[in-house]
Amino acid sequence: MKLAENLRSGVLMAILAFAAPLAANATPIGPGASLPPLTLEDQHGKPVSVDAGTKIVVFSADKAGNSIVQETLSPLPADTLSRLKAVYLADISAMPTVITRLFALPKLRERPFPIGLGREAAQLADLPRQAGMATVLRLQDNKLANVKYAKDASELRQAIGLE
Repeated sequence: MKLAENLRSGVLMAILAFAAPLAANATPIGPGASLPPLTLEDQHGKPVSVDAGTKIVVFSADKAGNSIVQETLSPLPADTLSRLKAVYLADISAMPTVITRLFALPKLRERPFPIGLGREAAQLADLPRQAGMATVLRLQDNKLANVKYAKDASELRQAIGLE
């Protein structure tokens, strides 16, 4: 009986030790927080980086948010993001790998702008998000200055300074 109790206690401690760092990372960053350097691969396998020169991060965490970003950026010149010192990051970690390879990546490769793809949930877990919206993070000196959420293309254009 004592052995079973110790074993359960040990398993529980192991689970908590593993889950604690994950829970700590699940809280989105807020204004004033430093954004750590981040590099993801885009739809063509090239690096997309959030670094000291980045002023705006456009982020989508779901299909609806991605649709808003695509509607906003697709008609613009291909160099719009670089001119704004902006990057677009999309969390595709929930998408099954086979769907990503067979359907999503071919469609994304048609886009004229780079999309940093978060293929693992932990890569973009710290970024603020709201379901069905695009997120715009304004950075100043690599710190988060403010966060805005856009529910449509008009709000996103305004948030990234196109209107």
